[in-house]
Amino acid sequence: MLSAFTLNTVESLPVGLLEPVAHGLRVSLSAAGLLVTGYGLTVAVASVPLARLVRAVPRRHVCTGLLAALTVSGLIAATAASYGQLLLARLLSALAQALFWAVAGPVAVGLFAPEVRGRVAGALSVAGSLALVAGVPAATWLGRHSGWRLPFVLPAVPGLLCLVTIAALLPASPPEEEPAAYAERPDVRRFALVLTAGFLSATGAFAGYTYIAVFLEGVSGFAPGTAGVLLSVFGAACLAGVSVTAVLLDRFPGPALTAAVCVQAVGMLGLSAAGARPVAAVVFLVLTGGALGPVFMAAQHAMLHCAPGRTDLALAANSGCYNAGIAAGAAFGALLLPHTGARGVFLAGGVLTAGACAVLLGERLSPLSRRPRLSCPPGPD
Repeated sequence: MLSAFTLNTVESLPVGLLEPVAHGLRVSLSAAGLLVTGYGLTVAVASVPLARLVRAVPRRHVCTGLLAALTVSGLIAATAASYGQLLLARLLSALAQALFWAVAGPVAVGLFAPEVRGRVAGALSVAGSLALVAGVPAATWLGRHSGWRLPFVLPAVPGLLCLVTIAALLPASPPEEEPAAYAERPDVRRFALVLTAGFLSATGAFAGYTYIAVFLEGVSGFAPGTAGVLLSVFGAACLAGVSVTAVLLDRFPGPALTAAVCVQAVGMLGLSAAGARPVAAVVFLVLTGGALGPVFMAAQHAMLHCAPGRTDLALAANSGCYNAGIAAGAAFGALLLPHTGARGVFLAGGVLTAGACAVLLGERLSPLSRRPRLSCPPGPD
């Protein structure tokens, strides 16, 4: 859980530090935003190949390796003298994240009975969501008062603590013998639909979220110092959404994902339509934040039920698609921002999220969803 908190903090660090990074390295705001794109693209491209590469390696060794990469990346970021060096540090930490969400889920849920695994997956997501409540806002405040370098290196401290603890305590059993190595009800069609919806919702969410500070200051009219506070509100809503969804996930896995995506669409479209009014902006910001964490959590949980092969590879595929959406969304937002402003970016993001909602609702309403489903038996891959 501490690893999830640390990695998610690192993932979203640039969101609240775009202006200090751009000013400090003498690059444009859009170029600074591409630090999010490069991170997401690396996770998207590397998740499945890395998961396949280490599929026979005991998870204790994999976790310690990825945490070592996270620690080293923080040191590189702290000493970066150029944009290229900071980007290199971001890509190294992205490789760590590419493996984390593939291996952490099966390891954690495999320690518990199947009927409570949704709550276990929820606990990991709660820890990850705390990054938005505490990690990113604290980094935003610290970066604006002490410079952007310190927030980039501080996550190396809990990363090192996790490395030592996991290396000492996590069992080193063969991955294929873990209790959650294979899904309960393999389903190729459901697997493909969840991947598609995850990609679309992530693209929509991060087209807007990457530039949320720009939106809050430029459209809603909040003072620059208020952005960190509102990021905390966003993170608190995300944490609340994840906590509520975790309780319901074991009983309603399908509706939980659909509901989260639809709420995200309402929040983003609402920000575009009414975000110029501060009160309305906060309301729709809360809705968007309340859905962001549950979307990924519910999709990861769905993989544990419908993966057509090994769950770690399915989780890697889901993480890869979601992060491809993050990269695409950040890049899409960077392209739109100079032409449509932050409001137009949120409109485009809301439309993409509505497309993800349509995919999931279509699957639930389709006659095929009520027929017995063909599934692939578990296999070595």
